[in-house]
Amino acid sequence: MDKNKILMKGNIALCEGAIAAGCLAYFGYPITPQNEVPAHMSKRMVELNRVFLQAESELAAVNMVFGASLTGTRAMTSSSSPGISLKQEGISYLAGCELPAVIANVQRGGPGLGNIAGSQSDYFQTTKGGGHGDYRTITLAPFSVQEMYDFTYQAFNLAEKYRNPVMILSDGVVGQMMEPVVIRQDKPQKQKHNRSWVLDGCKNRKPRLIRSLLMAEGALEEFNWKLKKKYDEIRKNEIRVETQDIEDADIILVAFGIAARVAKAAMKQARSEGIKVGYIRPITLWPFPENVIRDAARGKRKFLVAEMNLGQMVEDVRLAVEGKCPVDFLGRPGGGLINQEELLNKIRSLK
Repeated sequence: MDKNKILMKGNIALCEGAIAAGCLAYFGYPITPQNEVPAHMSKRMVELNRVFLQAESELAAVNMVFGASLTGTRAMTSSSSPGISLKQEGISYLAGCELPAVIANVQRGGPGLGNIAGSQSDYFQTTKGGGHGDYRTITLAPFSVQEMYDFTYQAFNLAEKYRNPVMILSDGVVGQMMEPVVIRQDKPQKQKHNRSWVLDGCKNRKPRLIRSLLMAEGALEEFNWKLKKKYDEIRKNEIRVETQDIEDADIILVAFGIAARVAKAAMKQARSEGIKVGYIRPITLWPFPENVIRDAARGKRKFLVAEMNLGQMVEDVRLAVEGKCPVDFLGRPGGGLINQEELLNKIRSLK
């Protein structure tokens, strides 16, 4: 028996991944289906003599993360779809001040208050900015409880490496399901990146200034070009994607998060029926693995995108394919969960 393997819920794995990474401050506000996150952190962070604070609102929580990050503290917040909408201004400010932060979104059905069922309808909001201005948020999409742990652990290092917000884009299904998780036994990550920007007191040195208000002629345009250079570097270095059986495929499934688990099972069933189906799972939704999809778009292949929304990632797939192959879509909005049989029927119809 592996003593490091523990059965836990996805939301709890998210917490433990953050703790293992050395998160020193968590600020949150309750909303279903991520309520286990602030509940668990309220206990664990206190046990570890770290900071937990239930803010008076989602707006307050993200701005507390902003303040903690200014001091070089590893900080995190979490919420679910409507709450993340309220945090968007703060996320834009984090990007505008080049501050590292980790934000977790355990998505629920929308728009509006919607319902509490798992959904994937926040793809646009997360990958296209969400708040105001020309900024990007590194986005990791876990499809298992283990990845909830691993990706949250990795997110803190990515945030500090690029001085940029990182989003864990999960959903209510992965957040609530239970699976075995291998937990890390090493010490928390050490902050190894340049910290010359941190506001930690200016005794015996010149004061530092972090701000996003740049009113001088041309200053904001120059800063945005600087951000673009950083985003190009992220695109170059941080794309993550899982592929399977795409070499001989006639049909390629593209899906992320919980929908990708259904797609993987449907692919195996289709293969057993003699239908040559491949599988691409974007793990980073931004930066998006457009080159992998572009390279796979050849011959008489067909693409089928499966999402729990009305069609969001499918737009990026169509852009990447560049018209070389047809791209079909199967979606379930409002918290509807795609099932294997309906995806199989769609695959059979494309033969």
